[in-house]
Amino acid sequence: MEAAHNGPAAGTAVPGTVTLDLTVESPEQMRELGRRIAGVLAPGDLVMLSGELGAGKTTLTRGLGEGLGVRGAVTSPTFVIARVHPPLGTGPALVHVDAYRLGGGLDEMEDLDLDVSLPESVIVVEWGDGKVEELSEDRLRVLIDRAVGDTDDERRTVTLMGIGARWAGLREDLESA
Repeated sequence: MEAAHNGPAAGTAVPGTVTLDLTVESPEQMRELGRRIAGVLAPGDLVMLSGELGAGKTTLTRGLGEGLGVRGAVTSPTFVIARVHPPLGTGPALVHVDAYRLGGGLDEMEDLDLDVSLPESVIVVEWGDGKVEELSEDRLRVLIDRAVGDTDDERRTVTLMGIGARWAGLREDLESA
């Protein structure tokens, strides 16, 4: 894994945003990135994942689950919408949500009670852009880009965008994780 760029991404700079671009060469590196990110997560954190189908969102979330030390295999919650993985120890639970099939914003997400779970859990939402931002002013957006079309290229560009004061030290925190 290598850092491709440590400054704000062009056109995405928002006050209070820290941006870090990384290159990931394999699914195992994606899981390792998830484990590293888990090292900086705390109860109350909201992580939003974006990327094409097959980009590696669930693979990254598997690494998050491993790093957080939660129970149960982390798999895509596409058909159940959300899965809760309780901690094996004293850490936070992982709530893994797939918002792909949910068309509305936070109103449609209310049945999941994410706002109730957030203070004591880490909530990871795939396809959450435009749907869950209202849950927290501070959030980590993870954008995963991959080559599209008929290719077996496993390289991904992962952009981490820490939004809000909570993520001011994202770069340093990840380096020490």
